[in-house]
Amino acid sequence: MAWFRGFVQVSNIKNSARPARSTTHLLTSLSHFSSAAGGPALAAAAAREQPDLAPTRPGEKPRVVVLGSGWAGCRLMKGLDTNAYDVVCVSPRNHMVFTPLLASTCVGTLEFRSVAEPIGRIQPAISTAPGSYFFLANCTGVDADNHSVHCETVTDGISTLEPWKFKLAYDKLVVALGAEASTFGIHGVNENAIFLREVHHAQEIRRKLLLNLMLSDVPGISEEEKRRLLHCVVVGGGPTGVEFSGELSDFITKDVHQRYAHVKDYIRVTLIEANEILSSFDDRLRQYATKQLTKSGVRLVRGVVKDVKSRKIILSDGTEVPYGLLVWSTGVGPSPFVRSLQLPKSPGGRIGVDEWLRVPSVQDIFAIGDCSGFLESTGKPVLPALAQVAERQGKYLAELLNSVAKAGGGQANSSKEIALGDPFVYRHLGSMATIGRYKALVDLRQSKEAKGLSLAGFTSWFIWRSAYLTRVVSWRNRFYVAINWFTTFVFGRDISRI
Repeated sequence: MAWFRGFVQVSNIKNSARPARSTTHLLTSLSHFSSAAGGPALAAAAAREQPDLAPTRPGEKPRVVVLGSGWAGCRLMKGLDTNAYDVVCVSPRNHMVFTPLLASTCVGTLEFRSVAEPIGRIQPAISTAPGSYFFLANCTGVDADNHSVHCETVTDGISTLEPWKFKLAYDKLVVALGAEASTFGIHGVNENAIFLREVHHAQEIRRKLLLNLMLSDVPGISEEEKRRLLHCVVVGGGPTGVEFSGELSDFITKDVHQRYAHVKDYIRVTLIEANEILSSFDDRLRQYATKQLTKSGVRLVRGVVKDVKSRKIILSDGTEVPYGLLVWSTGVGPSPFVRSLQLPKSPGGRIGVDEWLRVPSVQDIFAIGDCSGFLESTGKPVLPALAQVAERQGKYLAELLNSVAKAGGGQANSSKEIALGDPFVYRHLGSMATIGRYKALVDLRQSKEAKGLSLAGFTSWFIWRSAYLTRVVSWRNRFYVAINWFTTFVFGRDISRI
């Protein structure tokens, strides 16, 4: 063990400026992997030392703790001045998902890694700076009075590791926890449907789709069961549901018909929406989308889902719709954790913020993205849960916090008298959605009532692809996406079930 003693000595010399914090992290890490005899004792020693990330001392850089790794949180971390702040991110995933292209990964148009951007690439200080960290954990509570958050590590169901609870002190706290899919209290949705919000959702959809394709070709499967297995039902006619339906129809037309010739006449797609599909687009674009989806084989059904069972869904009029794959995409709402926070709430249950994205009645807490909304007292409407809203809020708040740090207000409870400058103002840049078959919709109006440019067809599809290729966060992933698109165009989609 001489090498281990040497390693500890070198570590202590290198980190002599912060002995308590470094020793704590070393002991904490070793406690999970030590033997049964030494583990509890080592964990107890770590607890006695200082198991948490303590408040910053005078002269140290203030600490910004960011809860979440979505569009808002990652754009904030990218824009923060790491010479002025230490950045700590707490999230159950170590990457950001480029959600506009997530539907393409379900059918093999893109690889999964093409839409996942590691947080360490978005903000390198988290991987290199001594006071900045990423913790794979969930936040379980916020103590606004003591400027700390309670967290619990994510172990991904590994039975050999117990979740580790710890606390983080913050100077500024940014809540960017996003939202969760809305089920409207419908029985059976969580148990039987798949949501399309994370990479693992896309992986599950892909595996389920390919499994059903292969099972339907097994001898002895009845005609009725074959039709059920190959019936893909999408609930929700927003951009995500329409884009997934379009990608799926392309996959069926170009790949399934060629590589699963025995079952090509059985596979079909049904899109169920209670009102109009793509309700944020104008009437002309909606009619065009309806026509093109129907032409590509997508069956559009207007109805309200009443109950979801393991093999069928029941609509409010009593119609039963059997399915083999059910994708749920009906919008989002605040998560139970966000609703449980003892913070002011905006209409709809989001965390209430003022014009500068601060949470009133508490010091040094901000909220951005889908989990936040303007309070009624501001006179501003709650903004839609869109990626561009979250990104713009993250960029604005990064600039605000940087200016606060330059004015000497970075430390906890030190920014009360500092002028924050102009409030946040959101201007809608437009909406885009692909509908398959090299066609898309582009609506560049700021609102449904405003005048502006709106396009549909191949030109819109080219604009859609070009715009999202430039919006992919890193050059690495832009290269991946471009190569994936080219490979799919030349060779078709990959149908391996991995």
